[in-house]
Order: sequence, then structure tokens, then C-alpha cells
Amino acid sequence: MKPVYVINGFLESGKTEFITYTLAQPYFQIGGRTLLVLCEEGENEYDEKLLKASRTVLELIEEEADFQPAKLIELEKKHKPERIIIEYNGMWNYKEMKLPWHWKIEQQITTIDASTFPMYYTNMKSLLAEQIRASELIIFNRCDGISDLSSYKRNVKAINRKAEIVFEDANGEINEIMEEDLPYDLKADVIELDDNGYGIWYLDSLDHLERYDGKTVRFTAMVLKPKEYPKGYFVPGRMAMTCCAEDMAFLGFACEYDGADALAEQQWVKVKAKVAKEYFADYQGEGPVLHAVSVEKTKAPRETVISFT
Repeated sequence: MKPVYVINGFLESGKTEFITYTLAQPYFQIGGRTLLVLCEEGENEYDEKLLKASRTVLELIEEEADFQPAKLIELEKKHKPERIIIEYNGMWNYKEMKLPWHWKIEQQITTIDASTFPMYYTNMKSLLAEQIRASELIIFNRCDGISDLSSYKRNVKAINRKAEIVFEDANGEINEIMEEDLPYDLKADVIELDDNGYGIWYLDSLDHLERYDGKTVRFTAMVLKPKEYPKGYFVPGRMAMTCCAEDMAFLGFACEYDGADALAEQQWVKVKAKVAKEYFADYQGEGPVLHAVSVEKTKAPRETVISFT
């Protein structure tokens, strides 16, 4: 079977940039020839030096009527490629696409210009849906200045709930945690944080403190008592492995508690606390400050170190 990679998207959605980036990666500099079937010409063109370096041959099929198995087999016989990349025309109905019987789609990716997504979603929803429906990866690029990316994600998930969705701006991938992806209920009277939830809550609180201001959380933590902290404060937190065993950090926020002086360093406690956005000297500004409702002794969890790997 001949492996095929289909890159979908409307004109100027970033298909050429994505394929260019892929061809330039070391992992793609593998043996054999790549046939790149281009189904429309946009503003960006492929660099001849890159095509040569990556052993890629480009063939243009401008008319949908010409995109037929017989034509594709003709190109295969001409170039004898090890793999095929198809930059498909977003105005052609993907549902009608026919490939030679021995061509197997290994991966389908859809690129979307986030700045024009609402227009296409409103006016060309059926064509867009066909692109998204069978794609494993959806890449929203040009997300600069767009605040409601969560609605874009919901629209895509309504069509293809299994797709991985990536958002990118001018600086690269946006590592944004969407509210609907949080592993706990923000509307609960008390937000319960397990090992996985604690790490996500800690990181999300740094980026989106407004989600937690005034909310009550409960979690198991180790006690840290920094000498520079004022009386009546401690830090309940967890040791975290951010990438490897050698890269460890203690993750926790300042917590006001009347009984802080009686707590022992590295003691394990169950903390119930209200989150507030406040100035704290050690933060050198505003940040998450916890106000303990209760602090109870507890056993150490089975896994004392949480991981982000």
C-alpha cells in the first residue's frame, strides 16, 4: 500500500506553510521520493531548493474533474514515490475525493485560518465539515487577537469529537487550557483536586486566576514554611516532575492559616481553602493567595510526586 497524507483547508489557510515546515524537518529527510500533489496555487510557493533537498516532486492538478485515480496512477508511475502528500483544494468536496485502490490515507490534517473561521463556518459549513470530519489533527493558525478560541473548539468537536486541535499564533503553539478541558468542575461548591487536577489547577491559576477568585478548593499537600513568610502563613503544595527526575519543583501558593505555626515542615495535610487574587510580597505583586477554611493531618499519597510528562 502507498502511504498518503492529505492536508485540507481553504485557500490561504496555511496548508503550504504546514507542508513546507514538514518537508524541512530532519525526521522527514528519509529515503525515497515524495510526490506532492498540489490542487490549488496560493500566494505562497514551494521553494525549489527545499523540494530538491527533501527529494520531493511537485505536480499540479488544477481542475477537480482531473483529480481521478487514473491521473494519480499516471503520476505514481512517472515518479515512483515512496509516499504521497496531497494539498487538497478546500473548495472541492472531500467526500467526492477518489484515490487509487492501493493508496492508503495514513493521516489527514486540516488547517484553518482562525481569523476567517467564523465566515467559512457560517457560509460554507458543509464543505468545512467534510474537511474536519475525517481529520485527526485540526490546526488553527493566525489566532493572534482572538479571545474566544473555546467556541472554535466546541464547533469543531461537534463535528469530530476525536480530533486533536492545536491553536497557533505568531509565536507558535498556544498552550491554552480551555475551561471545558479542566478535569474538575469549576461550578462545584468545593473544587476537588486529585494529583492530576492539582497540577493543572496550579498552572491554570497562574494564567487564569479569574476562574478561581472566590472559589473553594480542596487538595492533599505537603507543608512548606518559608522563613521569609509572615506569621500565620505557610505553603501547601506538591513536588512536581516537570520533564525528568532531575527537574523537580515545589508547586504551591501562599496560604493564610491561624494554626500555621503549629504545622511541621513536610507534614502532609488535607487543605480546604478559598482562593483570592491578592497582593503578596513574595509574589512581588498580585497572585493566588489561599485562605484556609480547614487544615487537617492526613497520610502521604501513594504517589508523592506529580508529573507533567
